[in-house]
Amino acid sequence: MDGLPTLQGLLKQLQRVPYLASKNLYRVANHFLSMTPEQLEQFCRQVREAHERLIKCPRCCAWQEQTGNCQFCSSPKRDHRLICVVETWYDLHTLEKSGGYTGEYHVLGGALSPLDGIGAEDLSIDRLLRRIDGSCNEIILAMNQTPEGEATAALVARALRNKSIKITCLARGVPVGGTLEYMDRLTVCKALLERRDF
Repeated sequence: MDGLPTLQGLLKQLQRVPYLASKNLYRVANHFLSMTPEQLEQFCRQVREAHERLIKCPRCCAWQEQTGNCQFCSSPKRDHRLICVVETWYDLHTLEKSGGYTGEYHVLGGALSPLDGIGAEDLSIDRLLRRIDGSCNEIILAMNQTPEGEATAALVARALRNKSIKITCLARGVPVGGTLEYMDRLTVCKALLERRDF
């Protein structure tokens, strides 16, 4: 590989892409190198257009078209009394695909992770606090069930403590269709602690 500086340069750029596992670098590089010039041009054009035309909504921080309104904040069909707080826009996308939520969203832009250099100041918590007014009556904390997600949820809950607003979080425990035999101990423990009336 040392005799292929162009390939080394491509691999170096791919290493800068977050969440791209190092074992997949060669596969991704091979995919790009195997594209026809037309396919490569279309791919690059689409990435460039997305970079130029998409902005974060100044209110909820979800991606939106520069020339339009946020599909969540401006929709009259959404329940503006509810705000679901998520870590990322793809968490928002997952919740939206479920079809079970019709309120507004707020995207924090990540989760607390001191090892990765992400602190409270890197998240859009201040923007969340500014948008809460008398019309909002519930904040749903929908962070991932990871140590970072739990710490982020606790931080947001503390920031909201002076607001007279209901704070809830997603239910945790046994998933629909799940079998207790295959659940990890923490999931079973959470399910028992957070049991509800039948």
